[in-house]
Amino acid sequence: MARIVALTPRKTPRQGRSRASVEAMLTAAAQILEVRGIAALTTNGVAERAGVSIGTLYQYFPNKETILAELVRRQKMQFFEDMFGAVQAAKAMDLRRATETVLQASIQHHARAPELSRELEKLEDMLDVDEEDICAGGGLVDRQIVELLESFGIAQPETAARDLSALCRGMVHAALADGECDLAAIEARLRPAVFGYLGLAPEGA
Repeated sequence: MARIVALTPRKTPRQGRSRASVEAMLTAAAQILEVRGIAALTTNGVAERAGVSIGTLYQYFPNKETILAELVRRQKMQFFEDMFGAVQAAKAMDLRRATETVLQASIQHHARAPELSRELEKLEDMLDVDEEDICAGGGLVDRQIVELLESFGIAQPETAARDLSALCRGMVHAALADGECDLAAIEARLRPAVFGYLGLAPEGA
């Protein structure tokens, strides 16, 4: 599929009723993606499921790409929040427990809706969602992970953080893209790889 350049929403809802309508449309779109996949998503289908007119939908979302971009943006921001919380908690732990906590957060983020996460993962690289808040959120989490690794005496923490992020992201994305939704199985495969990279002994050793 060719790269999609997504537009930003036409306007931001300010009144309670408008915000409720936008939330209903995004919820409807997420439900369609989760059950039927990307190919089934249309603006008419979203409007009908959300109980709004197509004219109301177009006031906020000029096309389905903007709806998808907003769903991806929200997922990314939720991921950053999950990771930030995990890193803060990990500061009071030893390296093994800290690693487990951050790894679990990176995986369990998808557990809220694994089928939806799988569909959104397919879209992330094709949608232009590099907005200021996303870049800031991602940068903050990256810095926190570098600092956490540095506090444990990990050599070249910036490189280690990048490598570990690529390792986890690559394995999770590949598994989801292949249709796998067993997050426990994905985590079980990731744990020895991450532990090995950090020089931690295998579990039970």
